[in-house]
Amino acid sequence: MTSTVASPGTISATKPARLISIDALRGLTIAFMIMVNNNGSDRAWWFMKHAEWNGLTPTDLVFPTFLFVVGASIVFAFEARLAKGATRSQLAWQTLRRATTLFAFGLIVNNLGLVLNGFPQLHLDSWRIYGVLQRIAICYLLVGIFYLWDRRWQTKVAAVVVALISYWILMRWVPVPGAGMPGVDVPFLDKDQNLVAWLDRQIFPGKMLYETTRDPEGLLSDLPALGTALIGLLAGLWMRSKHTVKTKAMELALFGLGLILVGAAWSEWFPVNKKLWTSSYVLVAAGISMSLLALFFWIIEVKNWRGKWTWPLLVLGSNSIAAYMISETLGTFLDLIHLTWNGRRIGPLGYLNMSVFYKIPNDGISSFAYSFFFLMICFVPVWIMYRKKIFLKV
Repeated sequence: MTSTVASPGTISATKPARLISIDALRGLTIAFMIMVNNNGSDRAWWFMKHAEWNGLTPTDLVFPTFLFVVGASIVFAFEARLAKGATRSQLAWQTLRRATTLFAFGLIVNNLGLVLNGFPQLHLDSWRIYGVLQRIAICYLLVGIFYLWDRRWQTKVAAVVVALISYWILMRWVPVPGAGMPGVDVPFLDKDQNLVAWLDRQIFPGKMLYETTRDPEGLLSDLPALGTALIGLLAGLWMRSKHTVKTKAMELALFGLGLILVGAAWSEWFPVNKKLWTSSYVLVAAGISMSLLALFFWIIEVKNWRGKWTWPLLVLGSNSIAAYMISETLGTFLDLIHLTWNGRRIGPLGYLNMSVFYKIPNDGISSFAYSFFFLMICFVPVWIMYRKKIFLKV
């Protein structure tokens, strides 16, 4: 998903420029994602962990920020291809192929351990179908096709409103089969007795769901996730408008603040919850993502403060899918090497964590050090790909 998007109402005829700020924000997001997904222990600082249920931590902002950037990148990437003479039909087929590939990558990431440990049997009844890359694929496909079909900003705003309000109505006012009305017969947003979890259990048996009785990337919660990507797309449209770069940066920041305030107010009735991707969560997270984008846009595009500090972010941001796949599969492959620690079998990374990082007295620093070390390991192959101009595009 290469970054390169349109003014509200009309599309600029000028050739779309690549924005370093989008690539840098994507790089920061994937770096944090790799670290929080590989804490090495449960001793990490609170901001390196997800909220247990309702609530929000910085870690809960990683996935929606990545999805937000996907939405913004759609406009730049599609406009660049259209400017080179591609037709909307060609782009639609390319979008479908890329989304299918990304979904397949997600299945590999989710189930590689099952395949390697169970080979030659595949045990398909235990495969997890939902996942991070799968959700990105679905949102990329639907939002991309929507943008090709209708490039007006008004329709995107309407779609966000419909998606978020519809999801609230479904979660609040539709009875959960076998449990009853949320907030009356069963607690509102109960962990297991909610419409998202119920629907996922009807589609897949428990061992195919991430948390057995529910899945954080469940089918129904793709609806508000589309809202996240659409808000990112709206940000991209604004960044391609004919306003000055200073105006774009300041108004992105104001839009972000507005989304945060509306989301915080809505959370009184529909709590912020990452695992259910609630509508208030969409607004608060997208507001923060937009504010971060405004900050990066101001620093890099307006003030032109770029250089060595942006380089590692650009390396990761230009090959974010490759970086994510490396981080999610590296440990699985290394665990095929069996070492022993205190009489139990352990992989090389676990051995290194126990023998080196666990000896750091402070638990939070110990966990953070391991996370950063793991990020550096993943950075090396991505850097090699960057130098050789090899980019995994989906």
